[in-house]
Amino acid sequence: MDPVLESYHALEEKVKAYNHNLDTKRLFAAFQYADSAHSGQLRKDGSPYITHPLAVAEIVAELELDTDSIIAALLHDCIEDTGATHEEIAKLFGPAVADLVEGVTKLTRVQYTSKEEEQMENLRKMLMAMAKDIRVILIKICDRLHNMRTMEYQTPRKQREKALETMEIYAPIAHRLGMQKIKWELEDLSLQYLDPVGYQEIADELLRRSSAHEEFMASIQRRITDRLAEEGIHATVYGRVKHIYSIYRKMFAQNKTLDEIFDLYAFRVIVDDIASCYNVLGVIHDLFKPVLGRFKDYIGTPKPNGYQSLHTTVIGREGIPFEVQIRTWEMHHTAE
Repeated sequence: MDPVLESYHALEEKVKAYNHNLDTKRLFAAFQYADSAHSGQLRKDGSPYITHPLAVAEIVAELELDTDSIIAALLHDCIEDTGATHEEIAKLFGPAVADLVEGVTKLTRVQYTSKEEEQMENLRKMLMAMAKDIRVILIKICDRLHNMRTMEYQTPRKQREKALETMEIYAPIAHRLGMQKIKWELEDLSLQYLDPVGYQEIADELLRRSSAHEEFMASIQRRITDRLAEEGIHATVYGRVKHIYSIYRKMFAQNKTLDEIFDLYAFRVIVDDIASCYNVLGVIHDLFKPVLGRFKDYIGTPKPNGYQSLHTTVIGREGIPFEVQIRTWEMHHTAE
């Protein structure tokens, strides 16, 4: 099968997994339109340009956005890079899709010029204000994420320019919108170009310690899971090592070594209801020694973007501190 068509079918299946009423004919028509509009255009790596909007649409689908958003992601570069017009897109796919595409186009044309924090904050606010429909900024962030994933074919100057823009503008916006996984990836991808040596040193050290990390996390995860089962609390427990930029920032800002990073590890406990969140907190503080001043109740007092979880930092028997986040499945779905 043609790789491009194969990518489209993978996208369709991903959307159908959460949208059982997907209009597959409409989605395929949007793909065909974008494929035709970008016909003959290539990316820097020599691949057909349509691979980019397909990849962006797949990232949008991972956010489980509606069909109009998926279609707008497929068409997001049509007004900017082809002869397509707002009127034509509105006629074929509806005014809502056309407005989304036009909104993304307007954000793309915004020039990033100042490195002053006040000016960057003004630009972040302007981008948010320009995106009258929140889906516009979500699509734009997904667009930036795929571009950052495929930056190796750009010139060093362009790589650094886009990385700085991403770190200062798009990652903070992703954070404000509660898109933590995307924020982390944007930061790590940006760091690769802003300080490749620093990035690689941390990546290599994490790789060297990977077996020890896995052993430690498996041990903690098992202890939490077993104790919760004893207490009759149904929960799912995940563990991860903090992302590279988070480690980098603490190492260089606080002049610390990797061994001195206070919360290199993070665990997430997901339960069915709010009462269970507080029950889990009690179990965690009974199992491990809590660190004073490191508890945050974002369930009782949610963040401005709606994020909810209990955060605590504890110290295991090994003397290693780690963070635990506790939330319900509903909170988890919102956060992710």
